[in-house]
Amino acid sequence: MKNETSDLIDTLYEKKSVPTADLKMNQMVRKSPKAKYQIFDEGEFTRGREVLGNLIVRGMLASGGTDIDWLIEHNGSFVILEFKGFHNDKINIPMGQMIAYERLHEKLNQATKCYLYFIGCDDIDFSNPDSKVWLFEMKQWKLGGIPKTTRDIYDSQVKQNKFMVYREYMEEISVEQLRIVIDSHWKEFE
Repeated sequence: MKNETSDLIDTLYEKKSVPTADLKMNQMVRKSPKAKYQIFDEGEFTRGREVLGNLIVRGMLASGGTDIDWLIEHNGSFVILEFKGFHNDKINIPMGQMIAYERLHEKLNQATKCYLYFIGCDDIDFSNPDSKVWLFEMKQWKLGGIPKTTRDIYDSQVKQNKFMVYREYMEEISVEQLRIVIDSHWKEFE
């Protein structure tokens, strides 16, 4: 049986030409304090989210739902970022979301490269390059470097339908270091 994931990726991201060294040398990399992408109409953005919220309604069998916070594609390879806010020094990842991310990561890495980062943050200003975030990559999760717990380590009676990842198991880096990690993958995908 053919690998349908590979076929899909090959179809969508078939490389038609390889950039030449001259073209790469003429490109200038510039960092700016200004965001590369901005929401121009916040009202319309909010309205779009509210419209989607009306898709799943009471009485339906389906429930829940989540999104991918940031997906970067370059030459058919991917960097996926999932942002979670800290509460009591832990982030919560719904089990269904983690299962979906595990499978997505596995399938994409069969056909191409994929890095999937979970990024924990407090009330943060991403325009400040020195702001701190904490992260782990899906590979660490799969290899057991991150405890897979659904019980609060401070209250073992509390068991939930989500994974709890404590700050102490994540790597602390600055926003600028996170930008460097993302750009390093972009270069790797060239």
